Amino acid sequence: MLAWCTYSAITSLDEYVEDAEGSFDWGVPDEELFSFINALERPIGTHLYGRRMYETMRAWETIGTGGDEPLVNREFAEIWRAAEKVVYSRTLHAPSSARTRIEREFEPHVLRRLKETSPHDLSIGGAELAGTAIAAGVVDECHLFLCPIVLGGGKRALPEDVRVELALLDEHRFESGVVHLHYALRP
Repeated sequence: MLAWCTYSAITSLDEYVEDAEGSFDWGVPDEELFSFINALERPIGTHLYGRRMYETMRAWETIGTGGDEPLVNREFAEIWRAAEKVVYSRTLHAPSSARTRIEREFEPHVLRRLKETSPHDLSIGGAELAGTAIAAGVVDECHLFLCPIVLGGGKRALPEDVRVELALLDEHRFESGVVHLHYALRP
C-alpha cells in the first residue's frame, strides 16, 4: 500500500505561515486545535523538513517531557519523538535530535520510493520544502488551518507559480475562529 504524503500549515487568512518579521506567535494553537493536530499527526511515521522548520520543531525533543506541561503538549512531543525525521539542508552537518538524518538535496524520485516502501504516512513541514514537493507532484493531501488574522505579508504557505487542482475532503470550525480545510491534491 502506498503511503500518503501530507502538508499541514497553520496560516493567516491571507495564507502566510510567518509575518513579515518571521514571527508565527499569532498561530499558536489552543488546546482544542492542538488535540485535532495530534490526531492528524499520529499516523505519520516520517517528517520531512527543511532546515528552518527542523530548527523550530527540534525543540519537541525536550518540550513536553515535564509533568507540568499540558497533556496536548506531552502527546505531541511523544508523537514527534517517535517519528523518523529527514532534514533537507546543505548547511547542517549533524542532526540534533534522535531518529533524524540529513539529506543534502530534495529529490522527488527518492520521496516517491519512500512513499512506496514506508509502512506509515509521511508529512512535509516547512512552506519552502512543501512548495517544491507540491510542484513535483509528490504531495497527496493538504491541511490548512486558517487563523482569523490578516498579516498582509510574510512567508507564503503555498507556492507561487504552481497550479494544482484541489478536491475539498473536509472542513472543520474551531471555537477560536480557526477553520481547517482538508484537500486532496490532484496530479
